[in-house]
Amino acid sequence: MRLVFNLSSNSSNTAITEGTSRRSGLLGLACASLVWLSGCVQMPRAPNDAPSADSWSGRLSLQVQTEPPQSFSGGFEIKGNPNLGELILNSPLGNTVLAARWSPKQATLYSGSETRNYASIDALIEQSTGAALPVAALFDWLAGKDTQSNGWTADLKRQPEGRIEARRLQPLPQTELRIVLDTPPR
Repeated sequence: MRLVFNLSSNSSNTAITEGTSRRSGLLGLACASLVWLSGCVQMPRAPNDAPSADSWSGRLSLQVQTEPPQSFSGGFEIKGNPNLGELILNSPLGNTVLAARWSPKQATLYSGSETRNYASIDALIEQSTGAALPVAALFDWLAGKDTQSNGWTADLKRQPEGRIEARRLQPLPQTELRIVLDTPPR
């Protein structure tokens, strides 16, 4: 399963015909319905070993330079560490789009009424987005540690303000991640 969230819009100066306008309206209605339905994503309650100490929330933007380019932007909540954690992604309207939970044994993706298991959180993210995001490095970046991983370079100059940018140029596809935390690190 590949999750693609293209929430950006491109504008052009071309005239819109009445048929195109109708199709656009139907497409908009279908998208709105999907966003409303995606609010039904429910992750089962965490077992007793669920992480609670380290948690971050905010907004993120992920751009993957595939053909066609893919992008996602929305809210997130992440708890735990690279070995044991939870991630919730929300649409810009605040509805839960997907949730994930991982441990050393497996990672589980909850999307709508569907549940999928993966060997690791890294495998779950790569299968879902088309890009390998370094989860261990991500937790380091959130904590202000400049860790490079598998072609990724983070810009942490504004991390004290709660802003993180990371890029991967190689291996392809080129990928860019931007994070704005709700509460800047202490």
